[in-house]
Amino acid sequence: MTGKRGLAAGILAGGRATRFDGVNKGTLVVGSTAIVDRLLDALRDVTREIFVVGRDDPAWTSRGLRVIPDETPGAGPLGGIYTALVHSPSERTLVIACDMPFVSAGLLRRLAAVDDADVVIPRHARGYEPLCAIYSRACTDDIRERLARGINEASRLPVGVRVTELDVDDDVMFVNVNTPHDYARARELSDRMMPQPRQDRITTGRTHRRTDTDS
Repeated sequence: MTGKRGLAAGILAGGRATRFDGVNKGTLVVGSTAIVDRLLDALRDVTREIFVVGRDDPAWTSRGLRVIPDETPGAGPLGGIYTALVHSPSERTLVIACDMPFVSAGLLRRLAAVDDADVVIPRHARGYEPLCAIYSRACTDDIRERLARGINEASRLPVGVRVTELDVDDDVMFVNVNTPHDYARARELSDRMMPQPRQDRITTGRTHRRTDTDS
């Protein structure tokens, strides 16, 4: 394991998966392996403290994962991030969605290696990836205030904290499975990637302090 001390990981699984008739998206198989097992393989490279935010499910408990109910049901992913932070056993928490089959251990190691920022987040051509990012407890007050005001956009980063952005050229790592169409695409991508391992293309890391005037 190459991650820094004081890092835990929270898998966000709060959605109802209505497009999949309630099937736990983490159990969907991509490339012969359930998405949750693909995630666990990558996460265990940086931490052994892994838990789930969402509804209790045998898919989690059978893998020895602690499940924490969402503190703010209906608040979307930002509510899940908040729940992960306030219940995390560590100062820093890597938050990741349960339906991202292509997140790599290499990317997570790069995120975990930055231990002097309150937010460490990938950024690519389509913007930030707030559901594959590290947050410190310093972010909780701002997120709590936003949730209280009904401002639930996870892509809006906390203010007044130190942020490191990692520029990632390849956004395939952030493909998620929200719909049956997404699932078909993920399986297709996996089949195409099978012959050779992909290289993570992370180009630069930039650190700045986030203010309420930042866009």
